[in-house]
Amino acid sequence: MDSPNKRRIGSRYERMAAEYLKKQGVVILEQNYQARQGEIDLIGMDKDYLIFVEVKYRKNAESGAPAEAVTLWKQRHIRMTAQYYLYSRRYGDIPCRFDVVCILDQEIQWIQDAF
Repeated sequence: MDSPNKRRIGSRYERMAAEYLKKQGVVILEQNYQARQGEIDLIGMDKDYLIFVEVKYRKNAESGAPAEAVTLWKQRHIRMTAQYYLYSRRYGDIPCRFDVVCILDQEIQWIQDAF
């Protein structure tokens, strides 16, 4: 389980990512969506796409690039959670995308269709 301090830091950077995406025209629908299957940091609409966004922060590149932390295991849980979200919200055939917002120190990179 995450420590309260780690959770607070994560929330700060998720808010930063949400603000960044809003400035790019994304409408944020959910923050920290949680289901039994897992958690999705941000869910939003980018034009015609429903996007599921994982946010990864690193203070520096010493422990690797932020995107490297989105492992296959993590991707699988995000996909399962997204399937549940779509089912529970009764979305039809809406195009979806899985994006990653990487924050390295204060630099933000938005990787669309990351996996």
